[in-house]
Amino acid sequence: MTSRTIVWFRDDLRIGDNPALHEAVNRGEPIVAVFVFDERSPGIRPLGGASRWWLHHSLNALEGELNGLGITLVLRRGAAGKMIRELVAETGADAIYWNRRYGLPERDIDAQLKSELRDAGLDVRSFGANLLFEPWTVRTGSGTPYGVFTPFWKACLALPEPREPLPAPTGARDARPAVDSDDVTDWQLLPTDPDWATGFRETWEPGEASAHTRLEAFLADDLPDYATKRDRPDRAVTSRLSPHLRWGEISPHEIWHQTRARHAGGPHANAAQKFLAEVGWREFAWHVLFHIPDLATKNWRSEFDAFPWPRLNPARLEAWQRGRTGVALVDAGMRELWHTGTMHNRVRMVTASFLTKNLMIDWRKGEQWFWDTLVDADAASNPFGWQWVAGSGSDAAPYFRIFNPELQAAKFDPDGAYVGRWAPEHAGEDAPEPIVDLKATRDAALAAYETVKNAR
Repeated sequence: MTSRTIVWFRDDLRIGDNPALHEAVNRGEPIVAVFVFDERSPGIRPLGGASRWWLHHSLNALEGELNGLGITLVLRRGAAGKMIRELVAETGADAIYWNRRYGLPERDIDAQLKSELRDAGLDVRSFGANLLFEPWTVRTGSGTPYGVFTPFWKACLALPEPREPLPAPTGARDARPAVDSDDVTDWQLLPTDPDWATGFRETWEPGEASAHTRLEAFLADDLPDYATKRDRPDRAVTSRLSPHLRWGEISPHEIWHQTRARHAGGPHANAAQKFLAEVGWREFAWHVLFHIPDLATKNWRSEFDAFPWPRLNPARLEAWQRGRTGVALVDAGMRELWHTGTMHNRVRMVTASFLTKNLMIDWRKGEQWFWDTLVDADAASNPFGWQWVAGSGSDAAPYFRIFNPELQAAKFDPDGAYVGRWAPEHAGEDAPEPIVDLKATRDAALAAYETVKNAR
């Protein structure tokens, strides 16, 4: 039987700088490319609606890229371990390569498969592809994981330079396997009744080609203003690469080296450092998740288990979700999120602070809403960011750091352009009244925090 190599795509939907694909091509045997849509394995978190929309289009883009190499993409839906074992049996593959994942359920699936398939005589290899630094390589002097970003990033920068990105293959041998493949349309990842994705289609173009176009435009046009204006939601100076990174349509190695090649020694070196530090923040979130796998469900700081969250007020939660709080910057951010599947990072912090500290709603409710509505929601950055704002997480903002949305709007949207675009009714004389008093709820939140302080 002819030797075949399976390349298992996961959160790495690209052909450039894809170590698993690169090594499979170098092996020289026919390739079977596969993506498994797994929402059945124990511990795997089902995707939110916005992520499902992105995945549909990203898989179509990946299929086109692979077709250009002469490789057919096989789609399967089900528990990953079962699907991969079946594909090995159907194709007679003697090798399988994949790029590493870092969530605990995913690691468990991969470790079990690697052990079983190696025992069966297959060549099984995994590669580092989606982080600059593997989580087990960055440790404190005492050998423990870092809990604060600044020393973590300093330690990362003291390590050897991240590897150069690998070139996209120019050709490969397709196994042309006589195996069944799902049609992505049958997975029903797109919204239909109602179709709420009009704004997504206006805003985004998923896929590897679009990711590289976005990076090039950012480095050429927007990065010079990044250091001074990145906190301004009314200015388009952020990279908007986060969903492309989340789905692995571009790798952090590509971003790192292209940014440094363009700006490391020039007049915009400071802006480049700021931008790469934000890539480092994503890196930190994944390192934390690697060591604390239940980040989305449990307080990182155990003393926060004593926080006296009041009984949930569903009307207030819905007002926040729909951008009807009567607070201009919060409403604008939540409506931008609903329309585009994203939100400026400064506004994310403000909306999260308002939910957890002014409305006194458990951060897990907000994390779940963002998980469902963000196109860039990933298993690390989403809960990590929510715990940071809530005060319960690693490297957390102190609980008493409560974002005042009115002051934040005055500082970062001084002309009201952002609010005017997304929540224009706040600009008029008949602007809605806030559903809570900002000062009174701030005081109440600080009083509740005394419970946590006393629990230490």
